[in-house]
Amino acid sequence: MRLAFHGATDTVTGSRFVVEHDGTRVLVDCGLFQGVKRLRRRNWEPLGVPSHSVDAVLLTHAHLDHSGWLPRLVAEGFDGPIWCTPLTGSLLEILLRDAAYLAEEEARHRNRHGTTRHRPALPLYTTEQAEAALARVRTHPFGASLDVAPGLRAMFTRAGHILGAACVRVASEDGSVSFTGDVGRPDDPVMLPPAPLPAADVVVTESTYGDRTHPATDVRDLLGDVVRRTAARGGIVLVPAFAVGRAQALLHLFGDLRDAGEIPDVPIHCNSPMANSVTDLLVASLGEHRLDAAACRRLSKDVDFVRSAQASRRLTELGGPRIVVTASGMLTGGRVLHHLVQLAPDDRNTVLLPGFQAAGTRGRALAEGADRVKVFGRQVPVRAEVVQLDALSAHADRDQLTAWLARTPPPRRAYAVHGEPHAADALRLHLGDELGWDVEVPELGDVVEVAP
Repeated sequence: MRLAFHGATDTVTGSRFVVEHDGTRVLVDCGLFQGVKRLRRRNWEPLGVPSHSVDAVLLTHAHLDHSGWLPRLVAEGFDGPIWCTPLTGSLLEILLRDAAYLAEEEARHRNRHGTTRHRPALPLYTTEQAEAALARVRTHPFGASLDVAPGLRAMFTRAGHILGAACVRVASEDGSVSFTGDVGRPDDPVMLPPAPLPAADVVVTESTYGDRTHPATDVRDLLGDVVRRTAARGGIVLVPAFAVGRAQALLHLFGDLRDAGEIPDVPIHCNSPMANSVTDLLVASLGEHRLDAAACRRLSKDVDFVRSAQASRRLTELGGPRIVVTASGMLTGGRVLHHLVQLAPDDRNTVLLPGFQAAGTRGRALAEGADRVKVFGRQVPVRAEVVQLDALSAHADRDQLTAWLARTPPPRRAYAVHGEPHAADALRLHLGDELGWDVEVPELGDVVEVAP
């Protein structure tokens, strides 16, 4: 068995790994590269192996950096099954359609306003191509063996993180590999903790927070402080949140704080069609997360789920105090950008960044103290307060990840991926020191042998 790294090797995005055995190829994850331009350009390049030569795809979860290249894969000739858990399948219907719409809309905008060097600007993929990918999706439950291709078996185990997220084990008679995907926190306020990682000859582990631990603070206290001081200024708390997972956790926490009288009774808006749909899915999926029926009702109580573009445009013109949860989480696109243009120049407001911000994104620039950011081709001054809360991350930190991996029998070798270079290397050293594991940080295009 051979394992090839075609993404997520020098970045937290673009998850793509190819497992080969006896003439069969299985792609584990099929994600978009996000962040700086040199990474985004990779989305326009071939996979690294011919797309038509891939026999099947296994997805760890639905976030676009793990699934968002699927329409392109299908458009380039892939015609096999795309395997995932049932809730990941439900989320893909929301995310891939939205991603295709946004890609088409961006191309239309660039062509209309002439802000492109390409004539014409083209979307990475179309709605029609997204639908073709969705038609290939097949679902399989946690914990059950799956004959994914001749000579290759797979199994999904719960990873926490978001609805449906899984670790994936791929095995043949010649060896086995466990992919962690994105690992959730044991103390996540909404998601269940990750199940033990199945033993394997090789482990491919994420390293997003491989060089740090989350603050030992109560996230409720931090959120309460931000809302109270912003409301006292008459300002708006703008929360760029990942529509899948983070938005629902924030609505849950804001609802609890308001019911407990720990924040003022200010209007709360969820201004993301995708987040609205995912919230509906969460409420309908009791048993797949920590929240009971009462908590789900409280999460949606007195929240204005903004549906139309017209209502979205009017929202932040209403003034404060209020809370606006919107997308995208790293300010790379979506409705949040229109709000940012309106709110960032006013020092009464707060931009609350609830988690990791990748290099090259507007969120990262704000987190690092930028006094202006480029939006829609113009520089927008940033006078609003900016707060980053790593305590809201949906990823396990270095120590949580290490404690979780310690429950797995030591593999022959492990590879640290899904991290910026310093984070991946820090986790390599840490797992060696703490667990005695042989860990490497692979480079893009590396191919390694997997043996018992």
